[in-house]
Amino acid sequence: MSGAKATGSDTSGGFSPLAPGLEEPNGASQTGAVFGSDIIAETLQALDIPYIAMNPGASYRGLHDSIVNYLGNENPKMLLCLHEEHAIAIAQGYAKVTGKAMAAAIHSNVGLMHASMAIFNAWCDRVPMVILGATGIVDAVKRRPWIEWIHTSRDQASMVRHYVKWDDQPASVGAARESILRAAWLSNTAPKAPTYVVLDVEIQEQSVSELPPPIDPVRYMPKVTQNVDPAQARAAVEILLGAQRPLIMAGRVSREEKAWAERITLAEKLGARVLTDTKVGAAFPTDHPLHAGATGSGPAPETLAAIRDADVILSLDWVDLAGTLKTALGDVETKAKVIQVSLDHVLHNGWSMDHMGLPTVDVFIPSETDPAVTEMVRALEGEPVKARGGHGAELLSPALVKGPISVAQMSYALRQVVAGRDVSLLQVPLSWSARSWHFNHPLDYIGSDGGGGIGSGPGLSIGAALALRDSGRLPISIFGDGNFMMGCQAVWTAVHYRIPLMIVVANNQSFYNDELHQERVARMRNRPVENKWIGQRMDDPELDLATIARGQGAVGLGPVKDASELTAIFEEALRELDAGKVVVVDVRVLPGYGP
Repeated sequence: MSGAKATGSDTSGGFSPLAPGLEEPNGASQTGAVFGSDIIAETLQALDIPYIAMNPGASYRGLHDSIVNYLGNENPKMLLCLHEEHAIAIAQGYAKVTGKAMAAAIHSNVGLMHASMAIFNAWCDRVPMVILGATGIVDAVKRRPWIEWIHTSRDQASMVRHYVKWDDQPASVGAARESILRAAWLSNTAPKAPTYVVLDVEIQEQSVSELPPPIDPVRYMPKVTQNVDPAQARAAVEILLGAQRPLIMAGRVSREEKAWAERITLAEKLGARVLTDTKVGAAFPTDHPLHAGATGSGPAPETLAAIRDADVILSLDWVDLAGTLKTALGDVETKAKVIQVSLDHVLHNGWSMDHMGLPTVDVFIPSETDPAVTEMVRALEGEPVKARGGHGAELLSPALVKGPISVAQMSYALRQVVAGRDVSLLQVPLSWSARSWHFNHPLDYIGSDGGGGIGSGPGLSIGAALALRDSGRLPISIFGDGNFMMGCQAVWTAVHYRIPLMIVVANNQSFYNDELHQERVARMRNRPVENKWIGQRMDDPELDLATIARGQGAVGLGPVKDASELTAIFEEALRELDAGKVVVVDVRVLPGYGP
């Protein structure tokens, strides 16, 4: 990469151009870099990052100009967001589908404060992301009065350092180029996580009289191969083959179809039952006879029974292994031999408790899950299949009779309407039952927000829908009214850039999870549980979610309050989605949690 503009691949990362004709600059592009931010923009383009989600701010006005007038707003293409949290959430959703880092830009210290919760979500979710921040001029004598002083911070990245993988504040244009290369390399290298680079206004806006020497960005981003020791894999397989009741706990895994097939092979050759987790993406076919259930907001009785019954447990980077074992066994240490495959320990620090409890582990394989499973399957060559695919547990199919709507009825009606189509569920609410939907492909479900930061649902869903464009899959997201209201302005970005998406709001008109907490406290203190709704309910006045969606250019449907009307409204929503629209459906559901 030299001072001349780098040539990247198609802006959309292999799909058709996003919103062709929209936000195309006039007379853009120069023959060579003139300003520091031109070289920074050039670096982003050389990394083949297709999009940069952003909420504009003066602290990175130089980079903004370079992306528009030097790169022609192409590779990366800017995605305007109405809040920094949405910019980060969109990048997170994109990474959950593709496994690759998108970029996000946030304005100064105030933008970082806005974005911090979403960054924490992405950190807990272990997704790659290159975040570009900025600061007022570091050299105080050059700062503009007032505004540039309050938007300048010493060690700005310290606000998020505990939940990013790496950060830097380079002091020159050449150093900025290197920082961005390092940020992208580290973020995309397992264990994956966000990185953060702060750009000084002066570095962006300075004229460049001498271009930095040319570099080949590929040489600065070596692929880090995860090699699993074959002997260690064979030893783990021998332990599993000797088990009477082996159990695989499938946690953080990739969206790769080959890896999906290998997990099925591993389970069938071992005759191992498999648990999955709705906190992360689909990891194993849930209608397979070996599927022993899924954990979500809480594990079902059958999943706890499977853990108690196991004599050997293979954890594939299971989220909160210690906590899940404790839920099943109490304070009694498991008698099962535990094999743990994970690299997560590399990211553990003393500030964030997202490392969870320290689990009981007898054999530890420091690796990403996919290469470890590949090596285990290789070690099982010649072994007979002990259990084959077939039909597993039946799904809930409640009657859609006239009356109030349960979450089970809502999910059943939606499932019936989209039957036969490839669907990617992008989010599900806490009230979701694992028996509401079967997952038979790694993109059938992409997992939760990671950090439990409410308000992420709309932005995360938009980023995932962006990555799924032209894939032939229906992007559908289901989450609660509190989540929607905190992040509803993100809908505008999806409409503006023509990103098809269906959002179903499971609207119980309450922050219902906290109603349960207030009920629990009241019972412990022998106080009236009837007051649990105070400070929780959102019903006076009622929120008109469909109007909020229509106000941003989306199709707003509902509220639907009668279960017998669900099929018709979902059929209408599907027609709008097929027409390329963003559609929001307000479904008034009874409060409560599934089994």
